Amino acid sequence: MPEIGEIARIVHYLHEHLVGKTLTLVKAQHDENVYGKVGTTAAAFEKALTGKTVDNARQQGKYFWLVMSSPPHPLFHFGMAGWWKIRGQETAYYKPTKPPTEPPTWPPKYWKFALGTTSSTDLSQTEHAFVDYRRFARIRLIDCPASSIRQVSPLAENGPDPVIDRAILTEEWLVRKLRSKHVPVKALLLDQANISGIGNWVGDELLYDARIHPEQYSDTLTPAQMAQLHRSIIYVCATAVELKAESDRFPKTWLFKHRWGKGKKDDPQRLPSGEKIKYLKVGGRTSAIVPSVQRKTGEVARDITDDDDEEGEDEKKKKKEQQPARKKRGKKSEDSDDEEPSNQRRKKKTSKQTQLKEEEDPEADPTTRTRSSRRRR
Repeated sequence: MPEIGEIARIVHYLHEHLVGKTLTLVKAQHDENVYGKVGTTAAAFEKALTGKTVDNARQQGKYFWLVMSSPPHPLFHFGMAGWWKIRGQETAYYKPTKPPTEPPTWPPKYWKFALGTTSSTDLSQTEHAFVDYRRFARIRLIDCPASSIRQVSPLAENGPDPVIDRAILTEEWLVRKLRSKHVPVKALLLDQANISGIGNWVGDELLYDARIHPEQYSDTLTPAQMAQLHRSIIYVCATAVELKAESDRFPKTWLFKHRWGKGKKDDPQRLPSGEKIKYLKVGGRTSAIVPSVQRKTGEVARDITDDDDEEGEDEKKKKKEQQPARKKRGKKSEDSDDEEPSNQRRKKKTSKQTQLKEEEDPEADPTTRTRSSRRRR
């Protein structure tokens, strides 16, 4: 799922290729998930934007929006796999490992709307498209003055952005927030009602930087840990935004550089220093941690043992041989992203209650590319 740095990347491209231009063409195709669940339609989107000028592009956490020459203003959330494409520009924050097998088409596959523009200054044209193959993205129309967008729903229900709201997200503010809740610290960080923009990989990175175990309850952290956590939140989020989520430019010391090997035979799942990377579930999300430095210093949500971190390979092999034989199951394939939530690997829920929860706060159940399911026995 795109997080604070990836959204900053798109806002950067919007400033370069869309702000200051007039939308001469707006073509949208209706998707009840993307438009309907937040009370709008593709037809309403077309009518609201056609002929208007884009005055600005802004961001709060995982949300971003266009400031139009007059209301309503379109507000976007990428959900799990949405993205913004610009014809002739490479906006992606990662490079595909394989070259495309088919020539590019326009509008691109899975498009939800396409825009065509002209500029009042140089009449240069650009073409844009919003795509989402998983249909968890959300496109809203906010009918209020541009200066009030952050004071109305859904932005009003989201916490401060660590980059643009640094004056609010102070160390004192964070200490009060941590002490007011008795939840695993990573779960608190992922809840967008607390802080905007932190997703799975950013949460893991800043907890690694702060040397805090993700399962430790937030109100059991020491004052020193809380102060360090604040510094880590600001540092990791500001760096991701400044570098526009270009992972090749991330610091070599970041966990991000080494966390994506889960399930790969040729990956030792260790840092270059030799420290082991482990994976565990926190709030239904896969978390990457380095147990040798992220030690539990207080009560945790689920007490996991670190015995296997100290145990030699011979000891592990002996224990495995002593276990009763099990029927072999098909191997679960892994994408480069380990962020598939547990409810996607189980039978998918289709109740109205679940759909509404996913719609109203898609950040609460973030994911990226889909893992393939296990083969039947």
